[in-house]
Amino acid sequence: MSDPRDEDDDAALFRDAIGPVRKLPESPPPPMPARPRPRARMAERDEAAARDEFRLALDEHLAAAGDVLAWRQDSLPDSVYRRLRRGEISAQEELDLHGSDARTAEALLRAFLSDAQRHGLGCVRIIHGKGGRRDADVGSSGAPILKNMVDRMLRQRASVLAFHSAPPAQGGTGAVVVLLAPPKRR
Repeated sequence: MSDPRDEDDDAALFRDAIGPVRKLPESPPPPMPARPRPRARMAERDEAAARDEFRLALDEHLAAAGDVLAWRQDSLPDSVYRRLRRGEISAQEELDLHGSDARTAEALLRAFLSDAQRHGLGCVRIIHGKGGRRDADVGSSGAPILKNMVDRMLRQRASVLAFHSAPPAQGGTGAVVVLLAPPKRR
């Protein structure tokens, strides 16, 4: 067995050989990875439920292929709306959505309406088709997808004063004539 004094002597000899030492400053601990942000799971579920409820409400009032689309703001005079319904207001520009899928058609429609208002156009025509010719044109309920998407979007736009299905010579229930508000001056 080794003598414990020999170990103490070895440590003392080592310290004598090294000389005075200074303690290094402690290094900071490595950074912790960022914790993920908390998710509001209940709010996400509520939003998803609200979207589903909204879609169901929309499905209750879906327009069929031959249905006339019509809507107007209360502030629009009856005489102007009558002229729009009769086709007496001519469209200055036209957008044809035939062959587009719903997502592409929605983007095109948003851009078209923004551009039309920015350029001061008062009336435009949107050709959405009647749906039903292809499976892609109608939803699971059998209603035309593009026609109902156009109807829903136009009702939500503040720049839309009124719209009505076009007269038969201009596309009938496969197109809609839209009356736009003049651009706001800054």
